[in-house]
Amino acid sequence: MTVSDVNSKSHPVIGAPAPDFSLRNQSGDIVNLDSFLGKKTVVLYFYPKASTPGCTTQACGIRDSKAELAALDVVVLGVSPDPESKLQRFIDKQSLNFDLLSDENLTTTKAYGCWALKKFMGKEFMGVVRTTFIIGKDGVLLHIMDKFKTKSHHDDLLAWFQDNQ
Repeated sequence: MTVSDVNSKSHPVIGAPAPDFSLRNQSGDIVNLDSFLGKKTVVLYFYPKASTPGCTTQACGIRDSKAELAALDVVVLGVSPDPESKLQRFIDKQSLNFDLLSDENLTTTKAYGCWALKKFMGKEFMGVVRTTFIIGKDGVLLHIMDKFKTKSHHDDLLAWFQDNQ
C-alpha cells in the first residue's frame, strides 16, 4: 500500500472556498468557520496529538506570537483528534491562549486532506499530517503550509503575513 493509494482526498484548492467546519473546542463550545467570515483571517492548523513534544513546541510558538497575529486580525485554531478534555489539559499545562478543536471523527481533518498514511520507525499507519491553512476573511483559502519545522512554524506564519498583507 502506498501513500497515493490511501490519500484519496487532497487538500482544498488555494483560491477556492475553504471547507466549512463545526467542531467543539476545549470548553465544549461549537466553533464554526462561518463565525469568522468578514471578521478575521483564520489560521487553521492540524496537529497529530496534544501534549506530544512536536505539538507542544508548535503550540507554544503560536502562543508566544499571539500579540503579533492578533495585530494582523488573525485568529488561530488548532485541530486534532483528541477529546475536548485532553485539549483543555493541554491548554492549562502550556498556558495556551487560543482555541483547540476536537475532531474525534476526523470529518474536518479528512475534508482538509490531512488524514494520510504515515511512516515512523519503519511502520506504516494512518495519522494526521501536520498542515496549516490560512483562510481569508471571505472564507477563501489563501495559503497552505505543509513543509515546516514545529520549532519555527510561528515565525513562518508571521513571515507569510508580512509578505502577503
